[in-house]
Amino acid sequence: MAANQPTVAGRGLGAELRSIREEHKLSSTKVAKRLGWPQSKISKIENGKQSIRAADVASLLAVYGVIGHERDHLIAKAENSDEAGLWEKQSGMSRESRTLIQLEAEATGIFNLEPLILPGLLQTPDYIRALMTTGGISEEDTEVRTAARLGRQALLSRQTPPRTEFVIDECALRRPLLPPRLMARQLRHIIEATERPTVTVQVLPLSLGGHRGLDGPFMLLEFAKLRSVVHVEHKISAFFLEEEQETAFYRQEADSLRESALNPAESVDFIAGIVRELDREG
Repeated sequence: MAANQPTVAGRGLGAELRSIREEHKLSSTKVAKRLGWPQSKISKIENGKQSIRAADVASLLAVYGVIGHERDHLIAKAENSDEAGLWEKQSGMSRESRTLIQLEAEATGIFNLEPLILPGLLQTPDYIRALMTTGGISEEDTEVRTAARLGRQALLSRQTPPRTEFVIDECALRRPLLPPRLMARQLRHIIEATERPTVTVQVLPLSLGGHRGLDGPFMLLEFAKLRSVVHVEHKISAFFLEEEQETAFYRQEADSLRESALNPAESVDFIAGIVRELDREG
């Protein structure tokens, strides 16, 4: 563990504290003045740029009027925020589930393997809603999650977007979650994304047989000054890995998958071929 490097837990807790402050419509300057702190301390805490002490969290929560179970929960998080690795239970669009959104926004490079479904950063609204319906998500939570996922996608079009690489199994491309016409639109959306100079898509065709990604999806996030993070999501929880030996392993996995997959130009042609098939069906 590198010294003075904020953990995912610390960065996530900082994001939660910022969210609470904004919900109470308080400026960081006003909060700092009430506590007798420099404004920069609030900024560093919320951005995960310094260790977060439980006593500081307790002071902030007193200003925000947070009590009871939520207060105890956040203080417990602060007590463990210097520990690497993090499990987060996610329900709807909780503050905790915003950790990934914060990490994506900070990342300079993202590698995403998806062997079963299409990458969240490339999904159309129709595809997102179909996926949520299939997963038994309530209508209310579906709309919240759809809005959140579409909001995440804005990072691809910002002025300085991260370098994003998507490796997608053919199974995900061919899984008919939507009628042919809408599925064709979804795949065209992926092709259009590759027109951005910072976006790369590679396909793992079924003809490969086995490959290193069959044991599940993952996302590797790289940062300019902070250590890398691996995100693995399953059902109602998300797992973050940040120890060097863990991220190095997934970096090797990413390299292997790049080599196994079709190259970017071949991949675009491959997806276009599936689109033509869908157009004939529709």
